Amino acid sequence: MVARLVVAAPSSGAGKTTIATGLMAALVNAGLTVSPHKAGPDYIDPGYHALATGRPGRNLDPFLTSEDLVAPLFLHGARDADIAIVEGVMGLFDGLPDGYASTAHVARLIDAPVVLVVDATGQGQSVAALVHGFAGFDTRVRIGGVILNRVGSDRHEEVCRAALDHSGVPVLGVVRRTPGIETPSRHLGLIPVAERRREALEAVARLGDLVAESCDLKALVRLAHTAPALPGEAWSPGQAAEPARRRVAVAGGPAFTFGYAEQAELLEAAGAEVVPFDPLRDEQLPEGAGGLILPGGFPEMHVHELAANERLKREIAAFDGPIVAECGGLLYLARELDGHPMVGRIDATSEMSPRLTLGYRDAVVTRDTVIGRIGERVRGHEFHRTVTDLPGERVYRWRGGADGYAAGRILASYLHLHWAGTPEAATRFVKECR
Repeated sequence: MVARLVVAAPSSGAGKTTIATGLMAALVNAGLTVSPHKAGPDYIDPGYHALATGRPGRNLDPFLTSEDLVAPLFLHGARDADIAIVEGVMGLFDGLPDGYASTAHVARLIDAPVVLVVDATGQGQSVAALVHGFAGFDTRVRIGGVILNRVGSDRHEEVCRAALDHSGVPVLGVVRRTPGIETPSRHLGLIPVAERRREALEAVARLGDLVAESCDLKALVRLAHTAPALPGEAWSPGQAAEPARRRVAVAGGPAFTFGYAEQAELLEAAGAEVVPFDPLRDEQLPEGAGGLILPGGFPEMHVHELAANERLKREIAAFDGPIVAECGGLLYLARELDGHPMVGRIDATSEMSPRLTLGYRDAVVTRDTVIGRIGERVRGHEFHRTVTDLPGERVYRWRGGADGYAAGRILASYLHLHWAGTPEAATRFVKECR
């Protein structure tokens, strides 16, 4: 049985990431092995979770992978851990219609108690009404405790605690307003760990100390142990082939940080050795690479360095193995990004846009690609502030939209896919590798 908690909030901006990351770090400091998880498709928060715990941050997303896979993927990620902490997404009940893919939905699927992080700024007795409403909104979701965040003074804490005394939901922590504790953000959310590792390490350490000082860790652990055993088996990518038959190069470093841990596991199970490289610093692809994956990230923030790495750009331009590029990887494969020369494998230009494109996509594949077959359905997620004038017909179509480019052995799209939801993608990709 895996002890577990879901850290949620009434809305975005209440401090979920601060509290969840700090709780993970505090529990690790207390000697526990902590498994970190994130509800929804987010790629940035799991980087901070991984820094706090020393384990890969893993996503739990019923839309991208299916309801049936959420608990098995959770068990896979939490194997050999003493406790698992799941950070929620947006407000507790916010998701698709009927709350599908919301934090509450994920909490139900893994049968975990919820700790509600309430921003107490500007509130006193009203926090009790808010908590009462959330606790009774859906009785299938068990709110087992509250952490009051951004409390301003002893008197403020006293008023909030007194208001919650008769709510039936215990206060498990009170975190005071702490200037400078929040992680810096920009156009797509928090700045990823890979771009500020030293500062991120210091920030996570401070968060761990703050939560340890402000919260009742023993009570939180006791609550986590009230979660029942989950039925069924843990997800498995399959047995990794020995020896690996192909080498797959996967871009990483500060410019390409968006991805899911299960992708590499599936590639290895399909017979590949996964070799990371950094397009900002490496002038060559890993030796013997037979396939190339360019994940999402923030190439627009590193466009000068990417443009200056001419030797690597030329090698990728001439690469004859299969290539899958998602979002930021698409921008890198294009001819130009904000006027700067990129790889040029796709005759397209990309530029920043003030408009945020964000949302789940339930798409149909319109032509065969290195990972998909015509007529198949795939579920993905878009998350970007750029536009690209892609040539040719779109690879993916969904109600009200279309996206993606495919030619020869290249597939490039703004859609982020969770390969655990389409495990055949890894097998097909490795078979295409030279």
